[in-house]
Amino acid sequence: MRILITGVGGQLGSALCEVFGYEAVIPKDLPDFDLTNPNVEEEIIESAPDLIIHAGAYTDVDGAEREPGLALAVNAEGTEQIARAAARLGARLMYISTDYVFDGKQRVPYREDDSPRPINRYGFSKWKGEQAVLASGAKALIIRTAWLYGSVGKNFVKSIMRAAQSEPILKVVNDQSGCPTYAEDLAASIASLTRKDVEGVIHTTNRGQCTWYEFAQAVVREMGFSCSVVPIMTEQAGRLAKRPPYSVLSPDRLVSLGLELPEWNQALARFAKVVPLSLSYPHK
Repeated sequence: MRILITGVGGQLGSALCEVFGYEAVIPKDLPDFDLTNPNVEEEIIESAPDLIIHAGAYTDVDGAEREPGLALAVNAEGTEQIARAAARLGARLMYISTDYVFDGKQRVPYREDDSPRPINRYGFSKWKGEQAVLASGAKALIIRTAWLYGSVGKNFVKSIMRAAQSEPILKVVNDQSGCPTYAEDLAASIASLTRKDVEGVIHTTNRGQCTWYEFAQAVVREMGFSCSVVPIMTEQAGRLAKRPPYSVLSPDRLVSLGLELPEWNQALARFAKVVPLSLSYPHK
């Protein structure tokens, strides 16, 4: 099977290459593969994959507020080109989306059939990408995940690791709840999903939920840092983009397929054992 993966330089893309084996993958990423290029569809066609895993994206949540056109060009228009190519080829498509398609107003985990209502430009651009995939006619599965971290790329865990090495007190938001997800676990789950005949939308995260403050506390504890973690409100964080206060995703459909990811704190403990402090750097 010919597997084309976009965003191979990112935290999920690199984990997917490890899972599938680099020799089996058609890798696509910047600078040679730019989702804003109008020739993306034809480039995919020329590669003739059997399966496309579209993990490449514009992921800077605050940056999308400053560059909404670019976020849409990458996450919506680029995704539309990939979906059209999949439909033309008869290839299977897996599109990686986000919990930020929801507004966070409910207080029970979001199911796949709950209506998306994004409250920031990033979430809106990913939702438009979802719509493009569903409208394409391709055999597609939209995989929504959340709070992703891994050994490659920038993420919250590395940001906390770096700050904890020099700051005695870390102030972290405690009024946003979600599902931290380890890129290695997500990649393994995606590999399992390729062996299932499933389409539509599915939520895939590590089990359980926490706030960013609780997540940061766990990072500090697992890494053995001595700094204090202090809870603050979202308004005190001074972030440009609005965040959903509750974006926990229900795993019920995934479980019904006989698949389930480990608890988020167990996954974090594994990550802490394999990732050296030297890999941490600021999270945008």
